[in-house]
Amino acid sequence: MKVIHDLDEMRLLSRRSSLAGARVVLVPTMGYLHDGHRSLLKMGRAVGPDSLLVLSIFVNPAQFGPKEDLASYPRDMACDLEMAGQEGVDIVFAPDAKAIYPAGFRTHVEVEGLGERLCGASRPGHFSGVATVVLKLFNIIEPDTAIFGEKDFQQLRIIRKMAEDLDLDLDIIGSPTVRDPDGLAMSSRNSYLDAKERRAAQCVPASIEAAKAAVSRGVGLSSAVIEEVKKIIEKEPLAMIDYVKVCDGDTLGDVDDITNGARLFLAVRIGRARLIDNCPLGRK
Repeated sequence: MKVIHDLDEMRLLSRRSSLAGARVVLVPTMGYLHDGHRSLLKMGRAVGPDSLLVLSIFVNPAQFGPKEDLASYPRDMACDLEMAGQEGVDIVFAPDAKAIYPAGFRTHVEVEGLGERLCGASRPGHFSGVATVVLKLFNIIEPDTAIFGEKDFQQLRIIRKMAEDLDLDLDIIGSPTVRDPDGLAMSSRNSYLDAKERRAAQCVPASIEAAKAAVSRGVGLSSAVIEEVKKIIEKEPLAMIDYVKVCDGDTLGDVDDITNGARLFLAVRIGRARLIDNCPLGRK
């Protein structure tokens, strides 16, 4: 396994692999890897034994707001490299922020109509920062395949739309959300939760299960499902709802009825952690 910091070196090795017939597979992360990331790496390695599996680790300052947790975002490069080695990563690309955003950098990517909704409403500029850095990674690494987790479903949808609109020649694969035994979706920011907050956070997966159960019972109105979810979360004193919405999985616009393609999206703050989650609700 090779660790690369230089952009030109990364591009050169990726192009050499492509010319040799290897498929280049990218798993972009901000590091502090957990088993959710491990599942992405396993999927990437499964593309083929002769593929070049690249793990990028970059805490992207452009997607953090001025009062957000850029400085305190968890980092552990030693553990990240250990997991990368265990999962057969060929290259860990860990560039410096000054290399990605050199002096005078002025270009940003906006995916209109998708980036302003849901998390974008409470984190203005966040998805512009995401789209910009992902496009830069695509241009540097030139992957044939890129893999993202469905826990950040809005992010996945935005990246797919960006790739479609800009005619990017690569496959973007979504990997199912990985959960801890208590049902909480795995996230690097879960490390912010103390024991009491972790117990409180179980209201999030519990509310998702309640939403699925309601749809299974025949509840067809989005408003009724949303109320079911809010009722559970609002019972937890430590939880503060950012949003609970039922949206079309393609447009991310609100929908009134539970139909195929509808998804539940929610964001909840508990202590320092902002927990996001989602699940499909569509029924035939």
